[in-house]
Amino acid sequence: MTVNEQDLRELLRTGFQALTQGNIDRASQCCRQALAIQPDLPQAHFLVGLTALQAQDRKTAFQAFGSVTTLDPNHGAAWAQLARLFMNEGQVVRADAALTEAVKTSSNDPMVHDLIGTVYSLIGEFDAAGKSFETAVSQQPKHPPFLLNLANNLVYRGNTDKAVATIEHLLSIQPNSPQAHWVLANTRRARDDAHIATMRQFLSTDQLSPRARAFYAYAIGKELEDLEEWEEAFDAFEIGARDRRSTVEFDEAAEVQMFEDLQKTFTTDWLAQAGPGCEAPGAIFVVGQPRTGTTLIERIISSHSQVKSAGELQQLSLAVRRLSDYRDPKRFSSAFFASAAELDPAKLGQLYLDTTRKQRGDADWFVDKLPQNYLMIPLILAALPNAKIVHVQRDPMDACFASFKQLFADAYLHSYDQQEMARHHARYLHLMAVWRKRFGDRFIDISYEDTVQDLEPNARRLIEFLGLEWQPACLAFHEQNSAVSTASAVQVREPAHSRSVGRWRRYARQLTPMAAILHELNDAPTEPRYTG
Repeated sequence: MTVNEQDLRELLRTGFQALTQGNIDRASQCCRQALAIQPDLPQAHFLVGLTALQAQDRKTAFQAFGSVTTLDPNHGAAWAQLARLFMNEGQVVRADAALTEAVKTSSNDPMVHDLIGTVYSLIGEFDAAGKSFETAVSQQPKHPPFLLNLANNLVYRGNTDKAVATIEHLLSIQPNSPQAHWVLANTRRARDDAHIATMRQFLSTDQLSPRARAFYAYAIGKELEDLEEWEEAFDAFEIGARDRRSTVEFDEAAEVQMFEDLQKTFTTDWLAQAGPGCEAPGAIFVVGQPRTGTTLIERIISSHSQVKSAGELQQLSLAVRRLSDYRDPKRFSSAFFASAAELDPAKLGQLYLDTTRKQRGDADWFVDKLPQNYLMIPLILAALPNAKIVHVQRDPMDACFASFKQLFADAYLHSYDQQEMARHHARYLHLMAVWRKRFGDRFIDISYEDTVQDLEPNARRLIEFLGLEWQPACLAFHEQNSAVSTASAVQVREPAHSRSVGRWRRYARQLTPMAAILHELNDAPTEPRYTG
């Protein structure tokens, strides 16, 4: 072995170790030194890509993984990383092509199979994802991250018994795994406090990060609710929310400005002058707030034989980004919507349809159930004039509390503080009142409470609005076998029930700050007032 080869191996070893420890500067330094010795070394370019990902430098990551596949076309991990990057950019065709190469060159590397499973999940192909996760686990059966991904996939596909067994196996290997305990708590109903006691023991240690503490606290709260220990459950949710809030940055002033600008920009005159959109039929958007029954409504609709569930798609906002070359990492902002307002509606609609082809398949109709698309209602009306929009409404206090007690991934940053949550919800209610006044004949409001308490007439009204013939299968939505990749994955496999209606009242005393804000701000005469 030459001196240079020894130096390269040591640099790469040091670089990968530094990256594992979160030392991005040291990893970057090792990359530069390795490439100075051998510019065409695939492993060095791969390390550059991984380092760029951790630094959230997507442009460099694209370039680096592209260089790897050019230098070594059989590098399955680089192809898989490219597939994930393309998918996150909404470039589904290119993601699919990269994924094909990743599958072809994956060999027996469990890390690659696990990453392929992640990409399949992003595309919405959960059965294929499950096979990839199972392959990764079969090759490395005691690796907790692989087991966790497999367990989540099993939950999405409705195989809760196997999911529980997988999580329990994971915990036998790594007992102090906050996210695994959280998945377990949300996958089965607690019958006693044994698991709660275990989690409390881990939560009492001083070595956990705020994010890890949040996983435990939310899991404990969920199981205490199962046992109807309401006071203790709220205390746990409050701890979890406080810890999670300390890890995120929510710019409320920017959100206030964005909502104001939305109302100023997207008027009836704007829509009339926007130009013709893409006339293709088939798109159904289910919008609203999270945890308000959007998944229930989507399952009712997609139980119809002519409709397919496409999941929660980011493609509409990604299409805006691509057409306007908007690169701010913040998902929504005033500048984002200012760019969107200037786009050609037909091009926007066509790009959205082009980039959702994989998820929607050949069904006559498909459902995009991204709740935040309520912000995009005027853009949808302009870009896809034949689309159907269903807005799901829920009692404001129930809606706010349902979000407050839910640990989200990287969305809904307003939901971890009672007053921030309530102010956001009031802004949402006001915006929907504005959209209703301007475009109310173009979308339908459907009540979560009315639907769960009297399913058939509300389901019939919904199907009639969509212009579809009634099918009794729409009442048996819980019998669907298709995957559900939301926090409601377990609940929607049950028949409609009203157990969650008025749940917030069990916590009325603790939720006084939230209720006070809603009473104060939800006061517009154009919107029904909260009267709880």
